[in-house]
Amino acid sequence: MADSAKSTEEKRVETVDRVTIRFAGDSGDGIQLSGNQFTLATAYAGNDLGTLPDFPAEIRAPAGSLPGVSNFQISFGEFKIHTPGDAPDVLVAMNPAALKVNLNDLDEGGTIIANEDSFVPFNLKKAGYEENPLKDGSLKAYRLIPLPITSLNAKALENSPLNKKERERCKNFYALGVVYWMYDRPLEPTLEWIAKKFKKQPEFIEANQAALRAGFNFANTTEIFTSHYKVRKAPVPPGEYRNITGTEATVLGFVAASELSKTDVFYGSYPITPASDVLQELARHKNFGVKTFQAEDEIAAVCASIGASFAGSLAITGTSGPGVALKSEAIGLAVMTELPLVILNVQRAGPSTGMPTKTEQADLLQAAVGRNGECPVAVLAAATPADCFETAIEACRIAVKYMTPVVMLTDGYLTNGSEPWRLPNLEDLQPFTVNHSADPESFHPYTRDEKTLARAWVVPGMPGLEHRIGGLEKWDVTGNVSYDPANHEHMVRTRAEKIRRIANELPPTTVHGEPQGELLIIGWGSTYGSIMTAVERVWAKGKKVSYVHLRHISPFPNDLGQIIKNFDTVLVPELNMGQLRLLLRGEYGLPITGLNKIQGRPFRIGEIERKIEELI
Repeated sequence: MADSAKSTEEKRVETVDRVTIRFAGDSGDGIQLSGNQFTLATAYAGNDLGTLPDFPAEIRAPAGSLPGVSNFQISFGEFKIHTPGDAPDVLVAMNPAALKVNLNDLDEGGTIIANEDSFVPFNLKKAGYEENPLKDGSLKAYRLIPLPITSLNAKALENSPLNKKERERCKNFYALGVVYWMYDRPLEPTLEWIAKKFKKQPEFIEANQAALRAGFNFANTTEIFTSHYKVRKAPVPPGEYRNITGTEATVLGFVAASELSKTDVFYGSYPITPASDVLQELARHKNFGVKTFQAEDEIAAVCASIGASFAGSLAITGTSGPGVALKSEAIGLAVMTELPLVILNVQRAGPSTGMPTKTEQADLLQAAVGRNGECPVAVLAAATPADCFETAIEACRIAVKYMTPVVMLTDGYLTNGSEPWRLPNLEDLQPFTVNHSADPESFHPYTRDEKTLARAWVVPGMPGLEHRIGGLEKWDVTGNVSYDPANHEHMVRTRAEKIRRIANELPPTTVHGEPQGELLIIGWGSTYGSIMTAVERVWAKGKKVSYVHLRHISPFPNDLGQIIKNFDTVLVPELNMGQLRLLLRGEYGLPITGLNKIQGRPFRIGEIERKIEELI
C-alpha cells in the first residue's frame, strides 16, 4: 500500500529551548479553555511556563468582530520562564478577526495555523478584509498552515449523538490536539479533565476526547507537518508543584494568613473586573472559616469589612481601581480608627471604566496618597502570580501587627496569569499572633506599643474594655473627640510614623547584580518578569546592569536611598506615566529616568532590553 503519510518516527524531531504560542478566536471558540488545558499539559510535561490570558471587555461582542477576539498566550521552556513571551512563535487563529488583531505581534517567519473554514466572505468582511489573506499572498512572510478545522472536527464526530452546534463547539479540542502533537504535549491530563468536567454527560466526554485525539492523530499522519518539537524539562528544586494563577495564590495567601494568625477571614467585596474572581474563589474555602460577603456596592463592602475588623476578624476588602476610589473615605475611617484592614486592588486600565480586562499599574499614587487629609497606609505589590501568596500573607501580618490598613496591589496580568508554584512547607510559614487582650485598669483606645506605635486590638464586649472609636479626630490615648490643633498634628504625625516604622523590620533589599555601578533598574509589581529577563539577556552579552524589585512601596525599605546613590543612572519601567518615579524623586531628591507604557499590555522584554542598552 502506498504510504501517503509519515509516521511520527519518520518526521524530523527538533529540540528547542523555549516556545511561545498564542491561541486566538471568539470567546465562544473556547480560547481560554484551550489555553488553560495547554498550560496544564505543559506543567505535566515538566517545563517552566508563564501565561497571559487576554479577553474582551464586551460581555457579548458580536461573533467574528475585532472587539470580540479572545487570546491566550503561553511561553514554556527548559529554563526559568519569567514572562509569557514577547512575539508568539505560533499563532492559532480560529477566524479572520483573530488573525487581524494578532498578526502585527507575530515576527517574520512565525507560524500561523488558521481555521480556513472560517475564512468565508461574511467573516472576512466583518474583520475588515477585502481579500482572503490565506490566498492573496499577504502572509508570505510567515509559515502559513491553513487547516479546515471545523470540517475535520465534524468528520471526526460524524457518529456522535450530539447535535451539529454541540459538535462544532468541540473544534477547539481538535485544534488543541494538533498543537499537542506539534509540541509533544501529553494528552492524558486533558483527557482526565474532560472526563471530570462532563462526568454526568458521557456523550460530551466521548465527543471532546474524540476531537482531541483526532487532531493529534491528524497532525501525526498528515504530510502538512514535517516535524515536531521537543522542549526538555526545566531543572527545578525538588518538591511538590502545581500551576497557579494570581487569583488562586492570593486566595490561598489569605487562607494561610487566617491559619497563621488563628483568626477567621472576612472578605467584603462588590463584583468588578478583574477582581471578581477573588471573591468567587474565596467563597469556596468556607471550611477554613472564611466568610465572604457580596455587598450591594463598594462602600458597603469596605464598611462591612471595617465592622468585621472592629469585631476581631482578619478583614479584607477587594476591588479594582474604580472601586478603590469609592472606598477612599472608608479607608480613611480605618486609618483614623487604626483598625487592621487589607485592601486588595487588582489594577486595570483606567480612568473611569477604562479598559476593564486590560492591565495597568496606574493606581500606585491612588494607593499611596489617594485619600483626603494626611491618611497614610502601607502599600505592598506582588511581583508574579505565585508571589501573590506571600504578599497576601505579608499584607495581613503588617495590618495586624501595626493596626493599620494595608493596600495590596496586583493587576489583571498577575491575577489571570499563571506559573508553576512550589508548595511551601507549612513549618516555613511564620505564625503571627493576634492578641485581643488588654489590662482593664490601664486600657485606653489609643495607648500604643512603644516599638510599633500600634494601639491594642480590643474586641467589643470584653469586660472593663468598653471604648469608643470613630471618624472624628481623637485625643491621644483617651480617644475622645478632639479639635485641638496641636493634638491633631501630633496624631497625624504619629500615624505617619507608625507606617514609617514598618521599614525597620524589612530585610535588606536584594540587588540583582553588582551593588554599585553605572545603571540600576528599579521595578515594582508585574514588571518583574520582563525586567528580570531583559537584565539576564544584557548580562549574557557581558554588560553590567543591576536590578532591584520592590515589594514594599509605603514605606520604602530603609536601605533603598543608599542603594540608589551607588549608581550613576536609575531607570524605572512602569505601566503608567511615572508614578513610582515620582515617589522616588520626592523621597530621595535624585534624578530618575522612566520607561513608561500605557497600552493595556505588559512590557515586552525587548522594549526594556533596548532601553537598558541605550542607557549604558
